[in-house]
Amino acid sequence: MVAQHKTRLGILLVTPALIFTVVCFLLPVLALLLDAFRVGSLDSGTLHWGISRFIDFFAEPLNRQVFLRTLRIAALVTLCAALLSYPAAQAIVRVSPSWRGLVLGMMILPLMVSPIARTYAWIVLFGRNGAINAVLLHLGLADAPQRLLFSEMAVFVGLLQLLLPLMLMSLVSSMENLSRDIALAASTLGANAWQVFTRVTLPLTQEGLIVGGTLVFTGCVTAYVTPALLGGPKVLMLETLLYQKVSVESDFSSANVIAVILVAMTLAVNAGLKRISAPRRSSLAGSVK
Repeated sequence: MVAQHKTRLGILLVTPALIFTVVCFLLPVLALLLDAFRVGSLDSGTLHWGISRFIDFFAEPLNRQVFLRTLRIAALVTLCAALLSYPAAQAIVRVSPSWRGLVLGMMILPLMVSPIARTYAWIVLFGRNGAINAVLLHLGLADAPQRLLFSEMAVFVGLLQLLLPLMLMSLVSSMENLSRDIALAASTLGANAWQVFTRVTLPLTQEGLIVGGTLVFTGCVTAYVTPALLGGPKVLMLETLLYQKVSVESDFSSANVIAVILVAMTLAVNAGLKRISAPRRSSLAGSVK
């Protein structure tokens, strides 16, 4: 009787969140998918399903270029975020508990600042009269102010600074649950620092890497403010192209296709990260046995 009461109570507590998820997330995504794969119309009697809209989208050279640029920048930002976050996360978890709260607060602080404000700060730095050009001219590395704004480099730096805390928090959360005795035992058995990282630390923190990689990649392909302000019309990405299709051209069919592509890219990256980490997990389990 008590077990049934707890079950009913659990269902009652979950039901509002479940209804909200279905109505506000699953149904809109399902409608988006159905519209993207719909060909023809019901009124004309030619309604059927296919991928002709996706074929037409990728048939345009501009769309292919924007897709490849988005994929390249998102992959580079995710890779660099992981490379920068692993050493920082290892340093953070080794900080004494009395100072760790302050360090974690400083890590979260950038997320409390509006992305628009952070992006405008990069505009000031990357401008022709900005601090970076002033340093280049002062050091004699450039004869004239360089065009740093409205470039892929500016978009890359802006997205990396914007999303790096997400990767860092994911890795810190994973490493906090990792006992130092494991790495110490590996070192005692003769493993060098690189072997300890690749064979012990990386496999045991791969869940944090998967979560952080998915968050960073998703943030890159869905961010609009940073690519729009730092890239401008010269460096289009899928999210800025999506905005143009809706607000300028009123081409909702192409906008639906772009939205589905963004969702598919995120799911593919998450599945790819899990697939890459699976052999490491299996080899680690085998070595433990």
